[in-house]
Amino acid sequence: MSQVKTATKSDPNYKVIAENRRARYDYAIEEDIECGLILEGSEVKSLRQGGANIAESYAAVEEGELWLVNSYVAPYAQAKTFQHDERRRRKLLVSRKQMADLWNATQRKGMTLVPLVMYFNHRGMAKLKIGVAKGKKNHDKRETAAKRDWSRQKARLLKDHG
Repeated sequence: MSQVKTATKSDPNYKVIAENRRARYDYAIEEDIECGLILEGSEVKSLRQGGANIAESYAAVEEGELWLVNSYVAPYAQAKTFQHDERRRRKLLVSRKQMADLWNATQRKGMTLVPLVMYFNHRGMAKLKIGVAKGKKNHDKRETAAKRDWSRQKARLLKDHG
């Protein structure tokens, strides 16, 4: 009987590298998928130091392959001769079925693929969680902000009177 290990705070290898905080504000995320990343050695070293940004990036299905476009991985100072390009397109790894589902979502339903969080999993492998999302309109964003403010105010009132 195999036991599934979940990523917890006590797990020494699990570490969040970069997070796209605006994604849940700007997009209505319907589902999320964990992808592997094809990286160069200097990129992995740089990610271990926490030098990454996925805020302006997006994922795209092109010619049957999934790509992470416009993500930033800081240059690694110790890699002199084999330095990587900071904003290069990085290939993402998903199963064929997931690839077909992502392609259908982006082509037919008008969805976009938004990177949510980049992290090292419990085995120390770099992973990227992407969300299948639909863009929110301005009134939806205001509604989200109002709900968040109300939940904060409610928590504050309960704390004061509880």
